[in-house]
Amino acid sequence: MSFPYGLVATDLDGTLLRSDESISPRTRDALAAATAAGAAHIVVTGRAVPWTRHILDDLGYDGLAVCGQGAQVYDAGAHRLLTSVTLDRQLAGVALAKIEAEVGPLYLAASRDGLDGEVLVGPGYAVGGPLPATPFTDAADLWSAPLNKIYIQHPTLGDDELAEAARQAAGGFVSVAMAGAGIVELLPLGLSKATGLSLAARRLGMKAADTIAFGDMPNDIPMFAWAAHGVAMADAHPELRAIADEVTLSHEEDGIAVVLERLLA
Repeated sequence: MSFPYGLVATDLDGTLLRSDESISPRTRDALAAATAAGAAHIVVTGRAVPWTRHILDDLGYDGLAVCGQGAQVYDAGAHRLLTSVTLDRQLAGVALAKIEAEVGPLYLAASRDGLDGEVLVGPGYAVGGPLPATPFTDAADLWSAPLNKIYIQHPTLGDDELAEAARQAAGGFVSVAMAGAGIVELLPLGLSKATGLSLAARRLGMKAADTIAFGDMPNDIPMFAWAAHGVAMADAHPELRAIADEVTLSHEEDGIAVVLERLLA
């Protein structure tokens, strides 16, 4: 059994995971068959390590994972952080001030660096799903320890509008990523999933030309631009579908498995 790619890179939410955060038996089997045929599977997620680890452990996944929107390369087998990029807090403060000068007050959350980095959530910020978060009320708490990223929400602007406004106001200070419903992030300038994936791939002796990537959101665009072949899920954001090499079924319908089974055949 041969497989045309040496590296299978999968986003988590809206891609590998179903809406209940599970991975279907069919998709597990297809990934296992691809790895048995010689490919490496690598998870590439916007989630920081503390919000990713339990999923990888449940998968029995012991390879490398790119977490935190490319900021972290994590060895799941050794439970060890191999690389981590942090946000310059002074630049982030300037970026926030510039964005708020354009659109008014924002609701804020932040992801602290490290294996056990907390996600801090400020007043008004709506956290989706059951993931653990620590509330804060004093803005000084936000800046008291190294951060991987800041999350922003706005009382009236939609995600795409907010992301675009943030880029216009502060794109020279931070990178802006739209990673899902209600998830607009400020990252270290120049950081993307492609940055982290290229680092992890190099550790595995793989190149962009060896890589097929699966995703569903605009934050996957740099990863698709880097990889040889980008596959968007059926319900992916229109911006990602527009640049994908291929569109598969949705994450609820085993879209990853459909493609892998075809390639394995």
